[in-house]
Amino acid sequence: MMDFYLIQPNGKKIHFPVNPETVDVQTEKKIDTINLNDIGEIDIPVGERRAGYRFSSFFPKYHDSYCQYENIPDPDIAIKELNKIREAGKPVRLLISGSSINSLVLITNITSTIRGGEVGDVYFDIEMRAWKEVKVRKTTRKISQPKRPRPNPKSKSKLYTVKKGDTLWDISKRYYGSGTKWRRIWKSNKSKLIKRDSRNKRDPGHWIYPGQKLVIPS
Repeated sequence: MMDFYLIQPNGKKIHFPVNPETVDVQTEKKIDTINLNDIGEIDIPVGERRAGYRFSSFFPKYHDSYCQYENIPDPDIAIKELNKIREAGKPVRLLISGSSINSLVLITNITSTIRGGEVGDVYFDIEMRAWKEVKVRKTTRKISQPKRPRPNPKSKSKLYTVKKGDTLWDISKRYYGSGTKWRRIWKSNKSKLIKRDSRNKRDPGHWIYPGQKLVIPS
């Protein structure tokens, strides 16, 4: 003997008083279609769609022999309860005893009908779709601090010992690739290079001597 239930998260059950004649279970393969110029359309399966369930029954106004149990619910109240579940958009469990169907579902559609000559009875078609919880995994991203640039050893000033025949032009060309940058060396060593005559006046010449230590700036 089969019984049809919808079980809500709070444990409240809707026990359908009249079993449907049939239950349609729809499964479908997900297909991606790719259009290739030389070959045409190619179908590529990419997984399964969630199962769909559909059946039809009715809530009778009065108990009869075809009912699964006594004390059946009022048809209007029962239909309102089904619509309330559908509007809430929360999963309920579809359980059909004596079958393999025991699945969390969302009610997607309910169509109710009142037929003439059957006063008080409410017929309905109900459609459901299997529900699958989406789990969002939280990850912690470590933000690394930018690395400080390493000091360039070439950026440090150097000491040069003047050799016989050297000029500032020659030294500048040796270190900077151009003699025109000799003023860098002069500015870093002007206290050594500016001489004064007997009247304590500055000699405009740039005097360097062999053995003299000059700072070569970067």
